[in-house]
Amino acid sequence: MSPDEILRRLDRLRADDLPTHGGRTLAYVYDSGLADADEVGRAAVAMYSSTNGLDPTAFPSLLTMERDLVTFARPLVHGDDQVVGTVTSGGTESILLAVQTARDARPDVDAPVMIVPTTIHAAFHKASHYFGVERVAVPVDPSTYRADPEAMARAMDEHGDRVVLVVASAPSYAHGVVDPIGAIAEHTRQRGLRLHVDACIGGWVLPWAARLGHPVEPWDFAVDGVTSISADLHKYAYTPKGVSLLLHATPDLRRPQFFASADWPGYTMLNATTQSTKSGGPLAAAWAVVHLIGDDGYLDLVRTTLAGTARLVDGIERQPHVRLVAQPDSTLVTIETDGTCDVFTLSDEMLDRGWFVQPQMSFGDMPASLHLTVSAATAPAVPEFLEALSASVEAAVAAGPVVIEPSLREAAAALDPATLDDAAFDGLLALAGLGSGGGEVTVPDRMAPVNALLDVAPPALREALLVAFLDRLSR
Repeated sequence: MSPDEILRRLDRLRADDLPTHGGRTLAYVYDSGLADADEVGRAAVAMYSSTNGLDPTAFPSLLTMERDLVTFARPLVHGDDQVVGTVTSGGTESILLAVQTARDARPDVDAPVMIVPTTIHAAFHKASHYFGVERVAVPVDPSTYRADPEAMARAMDEHGDRVVLVVASAPSYAHGVVDPIGAIAEHTRQRGLRLHVDACIGGWVLPWAARLGHPVEPWDFAVDGVTSISADLHKYAYTPKGVSLLLHATPDLRRPQFFASADWPGYTMLNATTQSTKSGGPLAAAWAVVHLIGDDGYLDLVRTTLAGTARLVDGIERQPHVRLVAQPDSTLVTIETDGTCDVFTLSDEMLDRGWFVQPQMSFGDMPASLHLTVSAATAPAVPEFLEALSASVEAAVAAGPVVIEPSLREAAAALDPATLDDAAFDGLLALAGLGSGGGEVTVPDRMAPVNALLDVAPPALREALLVAFLDRLSR
């Protein structure tokens, strides 16, 4: 294929993807609306795509840019000159490293435990699975969806010397609220425990929100006892994916993060992150975009985004049949319905009108909901969004909630995923509307019936079904 043919083919392949610009995709992507930021980010990726972050002495420019980004971030999170940081490939890698570092800092603990609220990001579940750190999930306050400091303290005491890490969110992804970091830190400080703040989605918003007079409770290194923070640049710093920062309060706290191996005949492996070889492109793009936008630019973007979030919240509160799950502390909005319609049908209706909103399954006593991430590019389009929401609610109410037969609910509750073979999964995927029963899978145009059925499945069965779906989709 010629270069022109390849680019035309890529254009055709891209046609079915969600739009990454224009502010109509309210999950997965973040759009500043600044064309020059997109342009300089792409140019920097191209310029540095062949560089390798494996060895900072071979590519000292990458080390310089990483240190510059940490220097830029440090005062935003009230860090002193002891704070050190690492650029990672995204929030999940920052979280994995935070957990791995806490585990490796305590080699004396045979069965390590981390204490988290039930609303903590699922990346901590992955870290638990990968690194053998038991995840003890503590129920949140049912009225606010925030972590319960006293309940977390009881869990710390119950697991005693096995606890290597405590975690809180700023804000939580599912509900957009900031956990009471100060109150949790009092308990971790008394017990000499590490406290990681997952600010992956809020770390590049909350500092400027506070400066603008938005009510922001202390959440960062200003809180005595916070030992590490994760903050993604490819979210509200609006840099190309994937770049995140993992910050530690002191070099000593970070040291167990590093990995070295000289016990083989090749070069001595030395890594600060999970990855060894890694392109310098995303790091260079983040450096370029952050320096292009700058402090004043981010202040303007956060002002725009918070104003748009406030207009969105006001419109939702005026809309019948839907309501806020919680008042947002930042730029994440979560809504639920009054039962006259369901969020899964509402999500389909919004997509038909050109807006992607993310369905969230029910969890315990928490009902299914819709997640909305507001970016700077979304803010000017909030009136259009609210018009689409009104029409979508009307259509969803007319259609009525998706009804799952009680027998299916009972069958789902009784199934043990560990006992199912490939043929059984093929049959279940077909029943869910995701396959033909013979190993073929499809993504239906309307996801509401699929999501409603998955919603009544216990989490373990839902996980197994979606793993089977992903397996077959990628065959």
